[in-house]
Amino acid sequence: MKPTSRFWQTVKRTFLRLVWHTIPFVILALVVFLVIVPVGRKITAKKNALVAQQSSQVQETDKAVRVVTLEMVPEDLKEMISLPGVARPWKSLEVVAEVAGRVMEKNMDDGTVVARGDVLAVIDQRDYRNAYDSARASYDTAVLNLQRFEALSKQQFITQSQLEDISAQVKTTRAAMETAKLNLERCTIRTPMAGVVDRSHIEEGSFLGVSDPVARILQIDTLKIQVGIPESDVPMVKKRKQFDMTVDALGGKSFTGQYHYLQKTTDSLARLYNLEIGLENPGHEILPDMFVRVAIVKNRDEQGLGVPMYSLITRRGQTGVFVADQETAKFVPVETGFQDGWKIQVTAGLSPGDHVVVVGHRIIEDGDPVQVERRVRSMSELGAGLR
Repeated sequence: MKPTSRFWQTVKRTFLRLVWHTIPFVILALVVFLVIVPVGRKITAKKNALVAQQSSQVQETDKAVRVVTLEMVPEDLKEMISLPGVARPWKSLEVVAEVAGRVMEKNMDDGTVVARGDVLAVIDQRDYRNAYDSARASYDTAVLNLQRFEALSKQQFITQSQLEDISAQVKTTRAAMETAKLNLERCTIRTPMAGVVDRSHIEEGSFLGVSDPVARILQIDTLKIQVGIPESDVPMVKKRKQFDMTVDALGGKSFTGQYHYLQKTTDSLARLYNLEIGLENPGHEILPDMFVRVAIVKNRDEQGLGVPMYSLITRRGQTGVFVADQETAKFVPVETGFQDGWKIQVTAGLSPGDHVVVVGHRIIEDGDPVQVERRVRSMSELGAGLR
């Protein structure tokens, strides 16, 4: 073999070995290119998107916050307390028997409306009439005897002592006759007041002893509403002449009563002073023992300024509100008073015409730009807008 031919064979083998050893590195490089490069592109894209998002948020913070404001308009503010009460009859009377005997007549039942003097029942009168007739006869006899003794006394046929004895007998028999007459009248049991029979305790034929119950009469054309008043509210209650109330049993119907009486002592357990409120009840719509809720005005400001309680913000230890001033949020410290429902009285810090931020106030700070989307003069307007 020629030297030249061996040389080329050696070069060829060397080249093949070199190619064979190089293939793994080429494959690895190809894999790296196909995997790493796309991942790097995705990371770069996410980074760019994040930067863009942050830039967008920074731009959003520079924009004015949309808010809704409430104009401060003087209004009648009231601090109310609601206390439970109970309806009671204006008068309640238990009619009892004053003489013993059998019931011969019964002229009433539960629920009967009666006038003063109406007959409720009649007890057997026969024994009492006999007693009256006997007492009257004794009295008439004593009177005749007195007349005869007076004539004899003028003629001095009897002594002064005898005349005095017969005079005393006249008085005694007269008293007995009047007692018998009174017992006879008591056999007819009459109601001493107008009202309605709440309970009838008798039936015809039943026997009654002295002081046995006959009927309970209630006067409910006017009611007493009894309310327990805490001692801290007593001075305030004394100044009130009228009281508004609702009755749950009548679907929350409203009534107005008049001040009647405030008891001077408390309930020993609850330490409450009992207030009695007079309430007209001509149709007997409200029944005794019904639950009543009495609303009492504790404080009042007829030209007050009130803000929603949720609009109050605390900044640097001060309580206040945000006011929209020339499209800028301004924190204004305020002093507050009593509460009227969802509103609270502002006693200092605000003036009529100020526009208090009531929507959006939680995401702004003092000096932030604001865009007033709506201006309302009452929260009812805001509620209508939200619906």
